[in-house]
Amino acid sequence: MARTSEDPFVVAGSGGVVLGEARTNHEGRRALLLVRGIEDTTELRALAQTMGVSIVETVLQTGHADPRTYFGKGRLEDIADERSSTLSGHPWEGVDLAIVHTNATPRQLVGVSQALGVEVWDRVRLLLALFTAHASSVEARTQVRIAQLQSDRTILRELAQQQTTGERAGYGGGGITALQGVIANLNRELTNLRRRQKKHANAQREHRRQRVRSGAMTVGFVGYTNAGKSSLFQRLSGKSVLVEDQLFSTLETTVGRMEKSPRILLADTIGFIDNIPNATLTAFKATIAEAIDADLTLVLLDTSDPLDEIGRKLETTRREVLERQEPEPDLLEDTNHPFVILTKIDKVSAERREAVAALVRSEGFPEPVVVSSHTGEGVENLQLFIREQLFGAPVSVRVSPPTASSDDAIERIVSEVYDRGMVDDDHREPDGTTMLEVWLTRACQAQLKARWADRIDIK
Repeated sequence: MARTSEDPFVVAGSGGVVLGEARTNHEGRRALLLVRGIEDTTELRALAQTMGVSIVETVLQTGHADPRTYFGKGRLEDIADERSSTLSGHPWEGVDLAIVHTNATPRQLVGVSQALGVEVWDRVRLLLALFTAHASSVEARTQVRIAQLQSDRTILRELAQQQTTGERAGYGGGGITALQGVIANLNRELTNLRRRQKKHANAQREHRRQRVRSGAMTVGFVGYTNAGKSSLFQRLSGKSVLVEDQLFSTLETTVGRMEKSPRILLADTIGFIDNIPNATLTAFKATIAEAIDADLTLVLLDTSDPLDEIGRKLETTRREVLERQEPEPDLLEDTNHPFVILTKIDKVSAERREAVAALVRSEGFPEPVVVSSHTGEGVENLQLFIREQLFGAPVSVRVSPPTASSDDAIERIVSEVYDRGMVDDDHREPDGTTMLEVWLTRACQAQLKARWADRIDIK
């Protein structure tokens, strides 16, 4: 593990955790990027840049990753020697972090940290450090802390295993080492956090059930990070949310009503990247469920990305989000089939839009809807598309005046129609008959007919 004067006990790869305290500001840090073989580092560099971490140099080594130290032992010694002998003005001056371009094992993280004498992150630890910096709500902080502790525990177990190999005495009753005591405390904190998260998840689930019972319909936004989910949410709902051109600016769920459609709720959730470990994704399960368990799930894609990137991100969203989740069938009337929304179309040509649409169709998705949150192009079409997917075509509802066999006031029936659907037009005739143009689900139509069969005519 690395030891510095500022951080007396930093766990290798733990995202800056000094036991008992988490570092959240990494602005201005300087790092080396360790890459094994020929790999595209664009995404990881973007993640580092979002945090304000400057990658001063990419260090390459060919061949397969060493199971113990990722790089070869000799190569790591060379890096450590050069770093320790840097003078003022050297590109490596001030480097206190090494980032490994992979989802490294605990053994590799500890090995690299011990060889270089600096804090070490892999791809997952970089994400967790970014999440920690961006988490603002109680929900987000709880989720991030759980993921962070799960990650730290794997490192601590590796260190404990190394310390207890052979006949080395521990301390306290039963020979418990210091690290094993830390792990026990960590497990207790994890138990408490998971209990808190479970309460929050149950509360969210109950809120969704109440929305279903009230007739409200929910649309969930999912997709790769920085795909434009929050921008589109703000354009459709008018609700102010954090919109930034950076990765993972959203970590918690925000729910708002679609403008001119009070019965439709929109859920903006966290974005995703490729190869997120199961343990990390599980920590955000409650957030993901808000979108996956929605009545309509929309997968957002940034049309301005290169075509191969769009294909990769679409496959990532399908694999990491849609296929990993188990929706709650008691909350849905029908199977929720996801649709694709192409965002940021103001940045591309018509030919490019069609090329991306063809790619989406080739992946087995229906015809995508195109929209620009910046200019508003396609927003009305998207609103209409959402209504049609949730309610079908609007229907005409004729409510007749009271009769001897049914003396309920006409306003009572009309109020029920308003409660169950979205009314576009309300016309009252001289004889008291009311004509309504309404967006109504089939289930609501059947319920209205069953209750007022003699007074309601729906076409």
